[in-house]
Amino acid sequence: MNGGGEAEERSLWEEAVMAASLFAVDPVGLGGIAVASKYGPVRDSWMDFLRSIVPGWAPFRKLPLYAADERLFGGLDLAATLARGKPVAERGLLAEMDRGFLVIPSAERMESGLASRLGLVIDAGAVHVEREAASLMHPARFGVIALDESEAGDDETPPAALLERLGLRIDLTDVTWRDVGLSDTTLEEIEAAQARLPKVVVPDNIIAGLVSAAVSFGIQTLRAPVFAVRAARASAALAGRDEANEEDAGLAAMFVLAPRATRMPEPMEDQAPPEPPPPEPQDDKEEDGKGGGESGENETAPDDDKALTDMIIAAAAAAMPKEMLVKAAAKPFRVPPSAPMGKAGAERTNAARGRPAGVRRGMPKPGSPLSLLETLRAAAPWQKIRKSMLDKAIGAGGRLDRIEVRSDDFRIKRLKARSQTATIFAVDASGSAAMQRLAETKGAVELLLAECYIRRDQVALVAFRGTRAEILLPPTRSLTRAKKSLAALAGGGGTPLASGIDAAGALALNIRRRGISPLVVFLTDGKANIAADGKPGRERAQNDANTAGRRLRAEGIATILVDTSPRPQVQAEKLAQEMAARYVPMPYANAAAISKAAKMAAKG
Repeated sequence: MNGGGEAEERSLWEEAVMAASLFAVDPVGLGGIAVASKYGPVRDSWMDFLRSIVPGWAPFRKLPLYAADERLFGGLDLAATLARGKPVAERGLLAEMDRGFLVIPSAERMESGLASRLGLVIDAGAVHVEREAASLMHPARFGVIALDESEAGDDETPPAALLERLGLRIDLTDVTWRDVGLSDTTLEEIEAAQARLPKVVVPDNIIAGLVSAAVSFGIQTLRAPVFAVRAARASAALAGRDEANEEDAGLAAMFVLAPRATRMPEPMEDQAPPEPPPPEPQDDKEEDGKGGGESGENETAPDDDKALTDMIIAAAAAAMPKEMLVKAAAKPFRVPPSAPMGKAGAERTNAARGRPAGVRRGMPKPGSPLSLLETLRAAAPWQKIRKSMLDKAIGAGGRLDRIEVRSDDFRIKRLKARSQTATIFAVDASGSAAMQRLAETKGAVELLLAECYIRRDQVALVAFRGTRAEILLPPTRSLTRAKKSLAALAGGGGTPLASGIDAAGALALNIRRRGISPLVVFLTDGKANIAADGKPGRERAQNDANTAGRRLRAEGIATILVDTSPRPQVQAEKLAQEMAARYVPMPYANAAAISKAAKMAAKG
């Protein structure tokens, strides 16, 4: 892109190389660069180019996503603390990365908590961690390279707390091996640009144009225009200029604003400028003074600013993917704030197994194993005092040279695991109102399947009518299979409610044995007329249903009962009490209401 605002033809690879060069000039100021690309030779070539234009002394290391906080942020040096009898600080990985480059592989799998803590370090430019009897602070100014390996349209994306702090974003997905070429940018040019960077200034009109463009693209974060200004400074320094121009603003819009755009700007049509109002009477002194000259200069300034803003918007729009309009028109389904988020169901802390989630003070017990290393860390600072006290009590020669650990020093591990969940719909397909219930159930299943795409949950369908119950749909995430199963279900016949409860309970137990948390949703009016053995009899059938409900309650399975009758029924409410289910009287049930009730029951 040249100073006149005309598009300069660059290949996707050349654009990626330019972004890497800007990042190398000001890695700390730009925060980092997010690279959307699968593992392969294209990404390796881009990483090799970046390594070639950064100083050899600069640390260039990968971030272990599941490393302990002490390894990342620092803590106590246990060996030195025990040897000296006083707290000795240990530098973490982030402190060792000062003035370097931190590579985050598979950034889409980073936990939000770790991303938030890393974001605080990026903002402060230092690591400040409080540990037992020690306060640690080390400089940690580095640039981040976040490698996003998620598929297009996948729900797994790098955490917002991380992406928010990375100024540049590029996409290597459509770059082929044939597009990869050599670059003329050298380490000497990057070092010269870094030396020139403090002298580079960005004119006010460039800053105003970048801010206006960010607003036009619906970018709500204030970090984006700040990063855009820094990218323009880096571009000017790389080109050997002391002042940023329109070309630098265009590159900044391409790599900073375009990837963050949430909407396309409305088309700007050339319109005739409005006629100026008639001049007000002025005395001779004002006409002869400088006031008239200043006014004449200001009349053209808005037009120049508008032309610059239009150029920046055009540069960003040219770099945006073609499907941006489609994405803006069709918003992806979002889970409401009340729904549990996660790639595999709700999180469970203090689980019997899972990933480490920190430690806490407490006594070891089944399910809460002892963290030996953290226990020693807690006891280490007090060894000198405890040994001196012991010397006074029994004498220096009467004790063994050992580490004294007390009950207050015990630290136990907190483990975190994600459990999948499965919602089982048990549908009463009997009676004249069956088709209405099936229609509403179909809508609820579709809503939950849309949420399952985000949470990786499953949905199953059990129907009971005539003399028995049957599993129409085993646990699945396929919306197509759910629709086919519901479409093939015929209504009418008796109500074997007890068989339906037993079938749903058996399926829930089978799901729970596989480590998945089941939730059963009954859609019925609670009126049974077929007993558990398949014989008719209203009173006996109702008793069998209540007995089956008590069995389900004893298994501790989360359950809700949606009363689909025109008026709330006593039988349905009593059955809900027997199975300890959440009772939802819903005379005019609809899909959204059923889905909402299911989510409330899942939260407990």
